[in-house]
Amino acid sequence: MSKRPIGIFDSGVGGTSIWKEINNLLPYENTIYLADSKNAPYGEKSAEEIVTLSVKNTEFLISSGCKLIVVACNTATTNAITHLRKRYSVPFIGIEPAIKPAALNSISGKIGILATKGTLSSALFHQTSKNVTDGIQLIEQNGEGLVPLIEQGKLNDDKTKLLLDKYLHPMVAEGIDYLVLGCTHYPYLIPLIKTILPEHIQIIDSGEAVARQTKYILEQQGLLGLKNKAVHQFYGNADITVLKAFLIDFNGEIAYQDF
Repeated sequence: MSKRPIGIFDSGVGGTSIWKEINNLLPYENTIYLADSKNAPYGEKSAEEIVTLSVKNTEFLISSGCKLIVVACNTATTNAITHLRKRYSVPFIGIEPAIKPAALNSISGKIGILATKGTLSSALFHQTSKNVTDGIQLIEQNGEGLVPLIEQGKLNDDKTKLLLDKYLHPMVAEGIDYLVLGCTHYPYLIPLIKTILPEHIQIIDSGEAVARQTKYILEQQGLLGLKNKAVHQFYGNADITVLKAFLIDFNGEIAYQDF
């Protein structure tokens, strides 16, 4: 058993969608969440920049005593997690688009994936998707512009809807029956996405699977938390107003931190 916290980082507020799933499954675990909003979006940066930012975030979380680190960012996972695992002894949980369950259940054989440029162009994404999409047509779409809007809290803004219309309608026309969300920011757009997609198209994200994997690794390494009231700390390095809004129903310290 360990009262040390789980560390979680993302390129902004999107990874709170992962934090919520982890907190739901592991309510006794202490957590530290980093929102690197100052450098969002990661999806438009080079692989080298993403690795550098991921190392910076990891160093902060390790110095804070974290026992496990969740890379709650698809772009950081696909570009940096191999480097992080080689460099540090702490266990890492990564985020990958949930293509496999979509591929296994698709009837039309056509799956849409909405993700960032950094995820779609990464070698890890292409290798992973190749392994599970035999006989499946994967229709990729870069969700350029969505992350900045979410970082501003514009979940129902006209600009957000216009972008989603632009990105999703071609996928619908192609005949997809699953839409995979390949960015941890995007689950916050699900209510808006549902107004655009036909009802038969299923939406999948990685949150629950990541929470289950986090629990599994903690159990395997004897690091599960004590059954005490959990302590949560959330840090952002830009305006934290939106971070507070995304966490309005949760207790914890939410503060600005220049990391």
